[in-house]
Order: sequence, then structure tokens, then C-alpha cells
Amino acid sequence: MFRFLHAADIHLDSPLKGLEGYQDAPVEQIRGAVRRAFDNLVDLAIREEAAFVLLAGDLFDGDWKDYNTGLYFVNRMGLLREAGIRVFVVSGNHDAASQISRALHFPDNVTLFSHKKAETVMLDDLHVAIHGQSYPSRIVTEDLTQYYPQAAYGLFNIGLLHTALTGRPGHEPYAPCTLDALRSKGYQYWALGHVHQREEVSREPWTIFPGNIQGRHIRETGAKGCTMVTVDEGEVKEIEHRDIDVLRWAVCRVDLNDCEAEEECLDRVRRSLEQELARAEGRPIAVRLVLEGQTALHGDLHERSVHWMEEFKGIAASLIEVWVEKIVLRTRKKGLPEEVAVEGSSINALIRAVEELRLESRDLTDFIPEFEQLRSKLPPDLLTDEDPFHLQEEDMETLREEVKELLMGKMLRQGGAS
Repeated sequence: MFRFLHAADIHLDSPLKGLEGYQDAPVEQIRGAVRRAFDNLVDLAIREEAAFVLLAGDLFDGDWKDYNTGLYFVNRMGLLREAGIRVFVVSGNHDAASQISRALHFPDNVTLFSHKKAETVMLDDLHVAIHGQSYPSRIVTEDLTQYYPQAAYGLFNIGLLHTALTGRPGHEPYAPCTLDALRSKGYQYWALGHVHQREEVSREPWTIFPGNIQGRHIRETGAKGCTMVTVDEGEVKEIEHRDIDVLRWAVCRVDLNDCEAEEECLDRVRRSLEQELARAEGRPIAVRLVLEGQTALHGDLHERSVHWMEEFKGIAASLIEVWVEKIVLRTRKKGLPEEVAVEGSSINALIRAVEELRLESRDLTDFIPEFEQLRSKLPPDLLTDEDPFHLQEEDMETLREEVKELLMGKMLRQGGAS
């Protein structure tokens, strides 16, 4: 019997996005979050006496700014070498051969699979065969599995691959392939990478995206970590997810239905933040506050938004390890003006039109062409994970609500409800 760790999408030294302007945020703690999560991975492998570690792509977050990123990785690999733990790596789109200009000699316990062809490494002592291929360039549109060999007879076969399979929301469709194509190889385990949300794709054979080890922005919420696999007599006996993240992102929805007073609102926000903090199990959290529901405070929340924002951030500060990434108002007025409900009135028609608005594109450059010039001047790393010019559905909902409030307010003030 032996155990191995499967992790992916490390993105070493990638910055956490969304807290840069927060004056009281612990800058060093945030900046070093990914490294500390990787330290947890190394410690876990040593503590659990893993036979080897699989890293399924995007170990790095693009070309290193300097050699410190590479030196850090080499040092941690040295710790695993001292513990007798081997490491097997394929590069993905962020750390493809064409993306990394610097190089360091890795310790002899680290195997980086070739980007020119699929390779197989035999671990005779464990009766294991590991098959893998790295990315030659950032964009890989062909099915790499067609080059992977059939399973080695009598061995526990592992496929190490960075892929989007048949596609996953929010991820580029790189190295596309089907589950049937994976099954056709006859392997017992497919160690996948590229998708940042943990997913158990299949149990026959075991096919897993472990997700990334540390959430880096508000679109990567919840627990993050790696997968521990126990193998006995050539079969997977146990699969365990292990949380190793050091800071957690969360969307905290606060129900303000029937909330009448400021103190009650603040109390509901506090209780919601306390619940999120408890779910993080001792980790600091970065939170997007979303206030929802029909409340008498709706107008005041919008009119005195700066005051309310400071109040909410003050509550977060009092909880010590909570930082507010953003505050979104999605409340509704309690007791809308009577004319809004009058069927056929101009204001009623306007509200309905805004609520039903569904834009074919969410890319701001399609509506404001000048934004394309601005986009072309931004550093590439600002456009990889969370393109500021592309609206998510929740952004569209917020935008629709704000437009509705603005137009309704103007029409009511000007007596345009007829």
C-alpha cells in the first residue's frame, strides 16, 4: 500500500486580487498566501509519508519576475527529496515551455515531463507507471491524450494531464478531450489540472480535478486544497480532499427583508460575517457582501452609500481577520410608489424593460469601442483570470438594478409616471 498527493494550478507568486486598496489588509500575508499554501502541501506530503506528489500544470503563473520564484520552488523540492518523496510535473498554459524564459536545475527527485511528446516514467518499487506531457505553448487546441500510450500491463497507471476536458465555465478550452478518450487508455487514475474548482469527474476510472490550492480572487470561493490517494494491490482504496489554503474568499449574502432600522441592518451583517468566519475554520476571510431583500432602508443604503460602506468595513475590522472585498446592493424598496404597479404606465413599462434586459454580449468593448485601446495597454496578467472588461452575470444583475433605481428616481421626481 502507498499514498500519493495530487495537486494542480499552484500559480506560485500569483497576487491575490481584490484587496489591494484595503488600507488595513495585511499586505505581506496576502502577498505570500500562495507560497504558504504550497508550504502546507509540502508539509502534508512529508507528514503523511506520501510516495510521490503529482503537480498537474500551472505550477507557475507565467514568466518569473526574478529567480526568487524558482529558488523558492527548488528549496521546497529539496525538502521533499530529503524525505524521499518524488515529484512529477506537467506544465500547463500558464507555465508552458514558451512562457518561462528563466530556468533552474531541479533536484533529482523532480521529473518535468517533456513538452515535445508524451512520456512514461516507471516506478518499479511501487509497480506504478506515470504518463504525461507538458504544454509546448500557452494555447494548446489539440487532444494530447491521443499521444498517451496504452496502460502498462500489471502496473497502476496514472495519466497526468492539464486539460479542460469538454469545457468548463470560466476556463479556456485547452487540450480538449472526452472522458471516453481517457477511459480508452486503461489507466486507473487521471490526475487533471486547469479547472480551479474541485471536481470528481469519474470513478471508473478515477478522474479528478483537485482545484487550485489557494483562492486568488472572489471568483474562487470556498475551501481549496489537494487530493490524497491511497492505493492498495493496484486499486484506489481511498480518495480524500485536504484543505491547505491559508486565506478564504466568500460571497456573504445578507437577507434584509423587513429590516426597518440601521442597528438591525448592522446586526444582520455582523451575524452573517461571523458565520462566514466560522466556516473558514480559523482562516482569515475576504468577503464580498451582497445585501438583498425588500427593506425600508433601501433608499438610504443608496443615498448614503459611503456611510454604510464604512459601517460595514468597521464591523469586519472588529472581527480581526475579515476584509471586505466589495459591497453589492441588491435591495428593493418596501412599498414602491403606487404608479409603478399601474399596468401600462410609462414608469411601469420602463421598469419591466430594464428587468427583462438581456445583452447578447457581456464584453464592455462591444458597447464602448474606446475600451479596446485601454485594454491593449494593460499588462497581460490583469486580463487572465478576471478580465475587468467582461461582466459576469452577477455584475449584470447589479447593473440592471442600479439603472432601474436611477431611471425610476428621475421619472418620479419629474412626474413622468403617466
